[in-house]
Amino acid sequence: MDSLGLFGYSLASAAYFVFALLIFAARNNTTLARWVLISTLVTVIANVVAALQIKLGFSLQWAMFADAFKIACWSLLIVLCNTEHRSFKAIIANYYIRQYVSIWGMLMLVCWLTSSLLNYSYEYIFLLFIVLNLWSLVLLEQLYRSANSQVRWAIWPMVIALASVAIFDFILYAQATMVDGVDFNFWFSRGYISLIIVPLLLISTRRIRNGSVRIFVSRHVVFYSSMLMIAGIYLLVMALAGYVINYIGGEWGSVVSIGFLMLGSLVLVALLITESLRRKLKVFIAKNFFANKYEYRDEWLNLIGKIETTNAESYYQMATQIMMSKVDAHGGAILKKVTDQRFSVQYCENITFDDSFNDQLIQCSTFCQQQGWIIDIDEYKHTPTIYPNLSLNLPLIDANNIRIVVPIFIGKAFYGMFFLAGKNEVKQLNWEDRDLLFAISKQLGNFISLHEANDKLAESKQFDAFNRMSAFLVHDLKNVQAQLALISTNAKKHRDNPEFIADVFETVESATERLSKVLSQLRNKQMAQSESQLVDMAKLISSVVEQRNISLPLVTFEKINSCEMAIHSETFHSVLNHLIQNAQEATNKQGWVKVQLTQQDNHIGIKISDNGCGMSKHFINNRLFKPFDTTKGNAGMGIGVFEAKQFIEGIAGLIKVESIEGKGTTFIIDLPINPVYE
Repeated sequence: MDSLGLFGYSLASAAYFVFALLIFAARNNTTLARWVLISTLVTVIANVVAALQIKLGFSLQWAMFADAFKIACWSLLIVLCNTEHRSFKAIIANYYIRQYVSIWGMLMLVCWLTSSLLNYSYEYIFLLFIVLNLWSLVLLEQLYRSANSQVRWAIWPMVIALASVAIFDFILYAQATMVDGVDFNFWFSRGYISLIIVPLLLISTRRIRNGSVRIFVSRHVVFYSSMLMIAGIYLLVMALAGYVINYIGGEWGSVVSIGFLMLGSLVLVALLITESLRRKLKVFIAKNFFANKYEYRDEWLNLIGKIETTNAESYYQMATQIMMSKVDAHGGAILKKVTDQRFSVQYCENITFDDSFNDQLIQCSTFCQQQGWIIDIDEYKHTPTIYPNLSLNLPLIDANNIRIVVPIFIGKAFYGMFFLAGKNEVKQLNWEDRDLLFAISKQLGNFISLHEANDKLAESKQFDAFNRMSAFLVHDLKNVQAQLALISTNAKKHRDNPEFIADVFETVESATERLSKVLSQLRNKQMAQSESQLVDMAKLISSVVEQRNISLPLVTFEKINSCEMAIHSETFHSVLNHLIQNAQEATNKQGWVKVQLTQQDNHIGIKISDNGCGMSKHFINNRLFKPFDTTKGNAGMGIGVFEAKQFIEGIAGLIKVESIEGKGTTFIIDLPINPVYE
């Protein structure tokens, strides 16, 4: 058996030495790879010492001493997988690393001193190795259970390898504690066990290429790890009790020990599968060992309070400011998805979005829809591999000081994104911050959706009122038509009667006045509908300009590019006619109105500018696009600009307004050349 043991430890030493050479040749400079190399070299030394002990016959404690360092190295490797540090200096300062080393060193010192004081008794050393191997099993269980599927695929060979050795050693030393001596059949087999697991360690080493196996420990992990720890402590107590029975039992000691071990095992299984015990333990751990970063009940009430009391001009502004307050951001914006390529800025504060930023919006939108993740820009800078298929222009992002992008989902549908900006004050996010922001984003998304639905309902009611008003207008028109029909009917019979002629003129004058009022109210309110067709936009705009130039100020048209697109030409003609008419009415006769047509990539841009009275930001945000809100008194019904916006957005376009009071206004229309019709 000595030869078999020597041969096993020698083969294991050679195998781990080759493993170390392979790691060194790979030139992987990550902290995790370096520690694997250190652990492998320490394992080589431990196997060499075990082989020399068999050959030279010195004290077994030296082999155990080397083995204790081997267990510590591999256990620290497991702990390293749960740290974010990427340098040895940072690792040494890590609380969990220092905690393990401190407890390990204290146990080593106490057990070896006790053994020395008791004339090199092995009992306490056996207990030490039971504790160290049990500790390794707990760390492995935490590592594997808290990992996601991708990380589990990388680490499962290593977990199986290290767990196999730890379980084997646990059984070895538990038996040694009970019978007061090591079973050398087991001891000589350790070299072969160590040899067998080398391929598994090699597989995991190749799979973990970037040294990143960051795993967060949850309550469930602590619960199952605690159950494992309780089981280990229970077995340890049973081993001690078995040792006492064996010591005082005399000739019956072995029989009683075996019976006691079987009874203890049955009790342990019964305890582990008892649901009430597991449930009570889970509640105990949650109450006593974990404190949430956020009190979600308070956060929920706080959110409701802000929604009820925040004085904002719009619900978009309120939602953005609430989200900004959660991360202490100095700027923020909410963008709504129009198409996969276009986004509408609903509200922004201290952030500017121009055309150059559109590609970044598309990148963020695509990533958020595919992954459902919050984008932390600082985290993206340091570990971009966490964000697959996301490619950001960091200088452009930093120019706007954007730090966090939070997706907005209403149900499973993607609505848009919150962009949160800050310089250095925006904190980095952990998993609890992300959970809170997701919950708030979900609630605010539902809140915005509800208000948008209310707005549409209010508009629908207003249109219903408009339809009722139209019924009265139709009634008036019928009365006018009846009067004129009566004149036509009696004309042949009474055309030579002077009184009839006078009455005709009076009736016509009355009908004319009534029609003038009706036409004044209905002017530009009925837009003709037609099938979409390919239209030369320059010709269409020229025809509108020619029609509007019957009034002052005259309109000038600048065509930068020639372009065509499929559109409802008559409807769009009416839209442009109304917008240009508004520009003329807002400008005195000595002023100017300009229309500009451009094409860039797959988009057509139309600008309608004037140097008239202009509009305030408050009017633009709260009244301009609101139906049935007019500044023209009885001369207008306030649905022209609203209908223009509805038509343009209905073909996946955007309409924006830039205005300065007293200086003028510019309407900017952006149309995709191939719009999607609903």
